[in-house]
Amino acid sequence: MEAAQQEATARAREMQRSWYGEPLGALFRRLIDDLGLNQARLAAVLGLSAPMLSQLMSGQRAKIGNPAVVQRVQALQELAAQVAGGSVSAAEAAERMEEIKRSSGGSVLTPTGSQSTSSSGAPTVRRVVREIQSLLRSVAAAGDIIEAADALAPSQPELAEFLRVYGAGRTAEAVAHYEAHQS
Repeated sequence: MEAAQQEATARAREMQRSWYGEPLGALFRRLIDDLGLNQARLAAVLGLSAPMLSQLMSGQRAKIGNPAVVQRVQALQELAAQVAGGSVSAAEAAERMEEIKRSSGGSVLTPTGSQSTSSSGAPTVRRVVREIQSLLRSVAAAGDIIEAADALAPSQPELAEFLRVYGAGRTAEAVAHYEAHQS
């Protein structure tokens, strides 16, 4: 039983890596460290129960089922980067975390909160890309998206590329793709 459980945990972490770019345990620990949180506070900001957060971190559970929670994770990642870069103070970060906690995870394509927009009021490219990735990954696993892309490739190569880049690729690749196709 122990070996089967370890195999299931490893498989869950690999799925997390394909869906979220890394295992959720590593991602959540980084957010905890960067934002000065504990697990209970992180769970509260994300809108998860503490046991659910623990299951996601340990690999007992693979997927975040609520797209709004995925968007809050992305907002916290951006906030952590801003704190690390020095553009947001600890006090501002605490205030922004409360905004993120209250957010319903609404679309950044119709901005409702400052965490999803640039200083001009427009959604940031990275934020738009992360939302597209989140939407695709909420409906199918990366392997299924690749399989669909392979099936489409002979007749629809551009659509197949889109699915591969946004559905199973890294955010940096998707940002580059997005920017290349905006002209």
